[in-house]
Amino acid sequence: MNRTLIIARREYMAYVRTFGFWLSLLSLPLFAGLGGVIPMLAMNSEPTRSVAVVEVASGAPLKAEVETRLTARDRERQVDMIAALVIPEAGIEASRQVQALGEREGPEAALAEARRIAPTAASGYRAPKADLKLAETPAAVLTAAPGDAREAVVRDLLQAEERTLDAVVLLSRDADGPSARVWSAKAADDTVQNAVSSALREIARAERYAALGVGVDSVREIDAFRPDVALLSPRSESGGEVSFRDRLPALIGFAFGFLLWALVLTGASILLNSVMEEKSNKILEVLLSSASPGEILTGKVLGVALLTLTVMVVWGGLGGAGLAAGVPDVARDIWSILSRDGLIFYFLVYIAGGYLMYAVLFAAIGAFCETPRDAQTLMGPIMMLLVVPVFTMQFALRTPDALYVQILSWIPLFTPFLMSARIPSGGVGPVEIAATTAGMFAMAVFMVWIAGRAFRAGALSDVKLSWKTFGMAVRGGR
Repeated sequence: MNRTLIIARREYMAYVRTFGFWLSLLSLPLFAGLGGVIPMLAMNSEPTRSVAVVEVASGAPLKAEVETRLTARDRERQVDMIAALVIPEAGIEASRQVQALGEREGPEAALAEARRIAPTAASGYRAPKADLKLAETPAAVLTAAPGDAREAVVRDLLQAEERTLDAVVLLSRDADGPSARVWSAKAADDTVQNAVSSALREIARAERYAALGVGVDSVREIDAFRPDVALLSPRSESGGEVSFRDRLPALIGFAFGFLLWALVLTGASILLNSVMEEKSNKILEVLLSSASPGEILTGKVLGVALLTLTVMVVWGGLGGAGLAAGVPDVARDIWSILSRDGLIFYFLVYIAGGYLMYAVLFAAIGAFCETPRDAQTLMGPIMMLLVVPVFTMQFALRTPDALYVQILSWIPLFTPFLMSARIPSGGVGPVEIAATTAGMFAMAVFMVWIAGRAFRAGALSDVKLSWKTFGMAVRGGR
């Protein structure tokens, strides 16, 4: 036991003392933060496109309608952002109220309401930069003859070194309805094209309604109508309408399942590379002179387990501190959910079982390998296997009792991921929890036995990894 702990300590300290470990440890929180910041930076760093709208053909005027709808896009986007902003602090129903108020009275009214009901969340709101603005049409375009001559003028304007326009929209009508030719200074930028297309669809719909005798005001009233559809469930905390807090358990379960998946990949790959490197450098032979293969395997698995535990503590601490500082109400709700009905205990059990199953398997594979190429024979199928629970957990968020999800939950290799995602929904009975957990640990014990035999055979021989040599090692041969 003493030798096992010494090996575990050596394995742990070998990584903790390196700068690369701490850099990789902080990379996930860093990239998670950047994942939220980068889209905002990208949105605000994009230039506001200057657009000129030109009426080309005679008929019912289009320019005023198109310009009105293009301008409304920015206001609608602001209202959507403000409504989404209040959900964590004030809930879904409050978000609907903000959305409805913003659609009636504009983003200023929506922001004022958001600051009233969700002051913490709304305090950080910054209006996004508009993606386009309307500009005066140059006289050269207006005076040019319609057709090729006008489009030649537009082409020259958009190619000028000191151009003032980013796009020119040439509106026209034909038998099928309104249409447009959008000239853009950047061939890959379809922002104006999409905006104009949406505006013309709305105009065409309004005109068709008008042709049927439905007035413009009625069309606008129909478009602005948002039905009040409330989602209720007897499992909600109030016994009635579902709130954001009622959705949190499922989101937490998915987060823990994904966290386990990330830790398995991280910890197992560390074990694989560690064993593989020590075998190629003959260090494993030195260790075998003073400790048994079982002690080495146990020590390595324990050491990397402590390493992954360190990762979890740091990630959890940073995430908890961020939530407590940014949205304290959500942080309190998350802690309440984790401490309710022993949910945190289930998560820890599944993390322990899932890690043990995969860690010993990767360590055994590493004992047969001297180069990364040697490991690819068995690593490919294992990685493909680990993709299955990631996709299935997404379905488990909505339908944790789906037959497909239930069946995969009984497969021990998938149990820790899927049960972590399903249990918070409240639709999993104690019998299923106990049975799948027992199956998971039975599989873990079986894999420890298999991995122990394979590790012993791989560490004491120079055979290359293959299905045949791995199978012979499990059966006790070499």
